Order: sequence, then structure tokens, then C-alpha cells
Amino acid sequence: MRTDTETLAALYRLMVRIRAFENAAEVASQGGVSAYGMAADGSARVRGPLHLSTGQEAVPAGVCAHLRRDDYLTSTHRGHGHTLAKGADLSRMMAELFGKATGFNGGKGGSMHIADFSVGMLGANGVVAAGLPIAVGAAHAQKIQGRDTITACFFGDGAINRGPFLEALNWACVFTLPVLFVCEDNRWSATTASGPMTAGDGAAARARSLGIPAVQVDGNDVLAVHAAAGGLVEQVRAGHGPRLLHAVTYRVKGHVSVDPAAYRDPNELETALGTDPIARARHRFLSMPGGSAAVLEAIDAEAHAEVEAALAAAAAAPWPAAEAAYTDVQTIGAGVWR
Repeated sequence: MRTDTETLAALYRLMVRIRAFENAAEVASQGGVSAYGMAADGSARVRGPLHLSTGQEAVPAGVCAHLRRDDYLTSTHRGHGHTLAKGADLSRMMAELFGKATGFNGGKGGSMHIADFSVGMLGANGVVAAGLPIAVGAAHAQKIQGRDTITACFFGDGAINRGPFLEALNWACVFTLPVLFVCEDNRWSATTASGPMTAGDGAAARARSLGIPAVQVDGNDVLAVHAAAGGLVEQVRAGHGPRLLHAVTYRVKGHVSVDPAAYRDPNELETALGTDPIARARHRFLSMPGGSAAVLEAIDAEAHAEVEAALAAAAAAPWPAAEAAYTDVQTIGAGVWR
């Protein structure tokens, strides 16, 4: 059994890897000062929209620590952290962002459509709330097959005001499905604050109204997320039906990587930065018996080196062959995939 310091060090390592990836991808999407920010033709390395999860790392880290490789996960358009936390390869994900052939989806999916079925990551999704019914379908299949696996479904606070949220929770409850709904409440829906647009007490209250037990937690406290998620995962895996975790965090970046978020109150952002999950975990670790700064510095260095290597590999990787445009396409008339 892990000690408290070992558990927190493992969670810290995952959060730092996610943060390092997001920071590097942000620079590469803007064509910034990094050696890998700008392509030879002067364009940004990362192609297409890039939605960052910077500041939200404690949620995927705390939840996915309790998932097995054969469990399923559905994600959002802001899904890099979920993907890494589920065990997907960091280098292949960077290559996908660069649009390269060595990416998870051969460079075709980009940031918003990454999937890695080998680790149970069923896909990010560019449509708000679209992952909810996919997760419920996956969980229903798990139940029919008699498996002891579960599905974790990540979605944002904006998704709870869309129809699929109610439909998915209702179906999961009616059929007692093994799904953990995780509302990653970063308090912003694109460029609009979610609070004034959401009636009632939010995701947890709506889940309870359908008979689904729900827990609200400080989403910037990784140990709190880890503890709450652990209990809920245990209940779901034991066959007690769906559960919901409402993790309140904050999106410290704009809606996309090139959005300066000028619509946001600077004081609100400053307050949020004071609750940074990585800084809080670092402080907690150092206050523990045996908590050494050298351990954390080694983790930081390891994450930085891993991301630098992934950037170099992605920059050097080949582009997809032209004929690849005609693969992974469904022929509607024949009903087959090519």
C-alpha cells in the first residue's frame, strides 16, 4: 500500500506532465519562441483549435488514478489531461496535434478528436455534451457483457444545460449502468460565465433529482478529488449504478489557445491562480514527513524532458500520405469502413 507521500507524489507527477504538455502545445499553437513553436514555412506547429485544460489538472489526475486500463473514458474538446491520465502515450498525442502520421489518429483528428482505444480512451469530442450519451452506451455494453469495468464520463459545466446531459443521466439511472459522471466545472462556457446561465444548484443537484448520488469537491485539491473519486468508483464498480462527481475548478486560459480572455475580470483570474492545484500539491507534499523538494524537482525535470522529446519527435515525424485521406471513411451505400 502506498504511503501518503507516495500517493501525492504520483498525483503530482501526473499533474506536472499534463501541465508541461499543455504549456508546450500552447506555444506550438501560437508559433511562439520555442524551437518547436514555428514550422519551416512560418506557420504554427499545432494545426486547428487548441483548447487547454491548464489549471484543471487535479480532476483527471484524481479520478483516473482509480481507473483500470480496461475501463472506458469519454472526454471533451478540452481533453488532453483526461487522455494522459488514462495512460495514453504523450508523444503520440503531440504528434496528433502536429497533424503527423505518427499521431493517434494519423494526424486526422487533431486536438479535439484524439482517441486511444488501447487504453480505453474512447475519444475527445468537439460537440459540447456529446460524450455523455457515448459514455452511457459504452457502460450499457459493459453491463450486457457482464464485465466488472466502468466508464468515466468527463464533461464541463456548460454541458449540463444541454439535452444530452438529462438524457444520459436518466438512461444510466433507469438501467443501473456502471458509469461515473465527472462534471469538470471550470465556471466558463466558452466566453460566457456559466453561473448566471445555470438555474438551480448545478450538476450535483440535478443528478440527485434523478436519484443519482452526487458529491461536490474542490477540484483544485488533488487529494480531495482522489478521495471522493475513489469512493464513487468503488460504488459504481460494485454494481450500485451511476454516480456523479462535481469538481469545481477554474479555467485559467482563454477558450482556445489564441484567446486572451479579455472578457474576464482580472481579479477573478488572480484569485483563481492563488488556488493552483500543482502549487497546492507541492506545498502539501513538502509539509509531509519525508516530503523532499528534491523529489519534486526530479519529477519536474522528468516531465520537461519528456515533453521536449515529444516535441522533437513530432516535428521530425512524417506527414500523412496523400492516400490516407481515403482511409477511415465510411461508405454509406455499402455500410463498410475503408
